[in-house]
Amino acid sequence: MTALTPQPGIMEIELYQGGKSAIAGRSDVLKLSSNENPLGPVPAALDAVAAAARDMHRYPSTDHAALRTAIGEVWGVEPDRVICGVGSDEVLQFVTQAYAGPGDEIIHTEHGFSLYPVLIHMAGATAVCVPERERVVDVDAILAAVTDRTRIVLLTNPGNPTGTMISDAELDHLVDALPETVLLVIDGAYTEYAAGYDGGLRHAATRPNVLMTRTFSKIYGLGGLRIGWGYGPKKMIEVMTRIRQPFNLSVVQLAAAEAAVRDTAWVERCAALNAEQRARLVGALGQLGIACDASETNFVLARFADATEARSAEDALTADGILVRAVAGYGFPEGLRITVGDADQTGRVIDSLNSWRTAA
Repeated sequence: MTALTPQPGIMEIELYQGGKSAIAGRSDVLKLSSNENPLGPVPAALDAVAAAARDMHRYPSTDHAALRTAIGEVWGVEPDRVICGVGSDEVLQFVTQAYAGPGDEIIHTEHGFSLYPVLIHMAGATAVCVPERERVVDVDAILAAVTDRTRIVLLTNPGNPTGTMISDAELDHLVDALPETVLLVIDGAYTEYAAGYDGGLRHAATRPNVLMTRTFSKIYGLGGLRIGWGYGPKKMIEVMTRIRQPFNLSVVQLAAAEAAVRDTAWVERCAALNAEQRARLVGALGQLGIACDASETNFVLARFADATEARSAEDALTADGILVRAVAGYGFPEGLRITVGDADQTGRVIDSLNSWRTAA
């Protein structure tokens, strides 16, 4: 009898490890390991979920028309060029599955989102990892890696876990220099935290080979519901829709996301709080002699002297009931990714690190 054999690439996938969420014996745990909104979910979504729950016996719409219309009205995009998914992760899966396969190459950068290699292996394509420069995406390195086998470039901007981003001019250069046969995916999960940045919208609106993706998991506080969307050329959206399951989003998800996207005041409030506390945290890290790049996200990457010092700091934070994310798997054994919290939470982190540094 022949043993069942998975498709090529499947066994190369490493299982994803989420941020820790509990500490044994503690009830006052401060979870700053998953870049969640410290203010919780957008209130309008809570009301929408309660109302939609009464219709859970009904199948959801297959075209997501109401949500796509809301996204179109708020972001000024054409609803028929929007596709919705189970988080932006699923939209990324749609595009890699639809446009790459065995023999093709997909480029990503060394500190890009850890899901990218998973998606590339799922498609049976070959992952091409290019170096970054001082924890910032190197556009020239991406362009130098393009071959006649390249089908997709996956770009996280702003980056995770670095928090850095490339300038508009650099993004323009990348878009202009890529062949039209190569699809550029601009993964903008943290766009709302980057002042003045459109997440690649203007390129997705005008270019035949650019897709931008967004999520409701971060600033909208709906990570537990898993909702995301993408915007790009109509022909590309139509192709991706062919492989989207018709009922991939529930009535509850759709209602919550529609209410959330319309609450622009909430986004402004959360972005302002984040900018204030992010600056405070970065400043405190600098005073403690802990390296940290300017961040355009809702987290910072604290870089210690070495892996041993990072583990020591993480142990001290954990002892104080604070969970952060070690990012050795992203190429930073000396790093800890710390979600930006509210004023009290940020103060708790700073106090803990001050005590650790004093005791060291």
